Amino acid sequence: MNAQSDDDVPGRTLGRGGIPGPGDGAGDRPDSTGWFTTSLGAAFVRGAVELEETEHGLLPHRLPAWARRQFPDGQLAMVEAQPSGVRVVFRTRATAVELDVLPTKVIYEGTPPRPDALYDLLVDGRLAGQAAATGGRVLAVDMTTGSTVTRPGPVGAVGFDGLPDRLKNVEIWLPYQEVTELVALRTDAPVEPASDHGRKVWAHHGSSISHGSDAESPTTTWPARAASLAGVELMNLGFGGSALLDPFTARTLRDTPADLISLKLGINLVNTDLMRLRAFGPAVHGFLDTVREGHPTTPLLVVSPVLCPIHEETPGPSAPDLDRFGEGKISFVAAGDASDPTRLTLGVIRAELARIVGLRAADDPHLSYLDGRSLYGEEEYAEMPLPDDIHPDAAAHRRMGENFAALAFGAGGPFAAAR
Repeated sequence: MNAQSDDDVPGRTLGRGGIPGPGDGAGDRPDSTGWFTTSLGAAFVRGAVELEETEHGLLPHRLPAWARRQFPDGQLAMVEAQPSGVRVVFRTRATAVELDVLPTKVIYEGTPPRPDALYDLLVDGRLAGQAAATGGRVLAVDMTTGSTVTRPGPVGAVGFDGLPDRLKNVEIWLPYQEVTELVALRTDAPVEPASDHGRKVWAHHGSSISHGSDAESPTTTWPARAASLAGVELMNLGFGGSALLDPFTARTLRDTPADLISLKLGINLVNTDLMRLRAFGPAVHGFLDTVREGHPTTPLLVVSPVLCPIHEETPGPSAPDLDRFGEGKISFVAAGDASDPTRLTLGVIRAELARIVGLRAADDPHLSYLDGRSLYGEEEYAEMPLPDDIHPDAAAHRRMGENFAALAFGAGGPFAAAR
């Protein structure tokens, strides 16, 4: 999977990890134009918990169907289907590759349109191309009311050519911010499934920052960058706005094969003002208990929130800054009551997470804690301030990935044995 990124440049569901699906074998005959068409299946898709058959093809999910039935939340339904960390991986001699997709592109009413999301193409682990997909649906979001409208659109495609004429591993990383249905893969030479070369699997859960907002591209989100530097396979269960200690997320992690697990917890509990201090501690314990049911000795790292000045001492909820919104900019303010000692702030959450991990580590030697400010703290904020007062920018994502790789996977880190 992840190999080195190049800094210089209703449906039936299919199981994860090699369970046969339609098109798990490549066609061995080209069509009249010389192209080979492959119907994608689980053998060619990594980073998804589950694949759902749709009218058009396959929709990668990062939560299983049983979990999706347990929440009515449209926000989580959208973000778990946005394929952060999901990639199409194969081995081929092809010099040209086209991927037919049906993306759902998100726009925010009243703000300037964002650039189309990028697909990253890696050849033998190095970035070899970037492109945006044509076609697709549009999901229009009204930030002032929270309402959404979906506008239909056609199946599109994303293409790459000029690839080296030799046998190679090819990865197409899907955009982290667009729901993407996979329709078909077309190449000018046959393809076959690629080996993972026995790399360790790192499952990571977190908020929108872990999901990718606002990284430049899918391989430059901070978890993807860290996984690339460490040489591990990423399973990204970062859900924008939805790292809320949900039991179904804990059970998904429990049931997901992984050699390493990290949990970045806190900011969404403040954003949503979801719970008070009394509920937070037991909820963390319960989440960790559930993960440990499936991974009793797996290295497990709890990461507290990165620096976010508006919520360091002021609780949530977060609210759109309507003054800046009127200027066409998305930004947030802290709207909670700082005088209420039961409310959660980032400072309170860090202290409580450190206490809980310290307590449990006495009986769990594979459990560790990392202060999120070591990934993005005062130094990073001075150099790369948060554009919307919550989310790091593209440069900060790269820095966070580098910091995490050094602290978690480096010598003496909790994941050091995986390298």
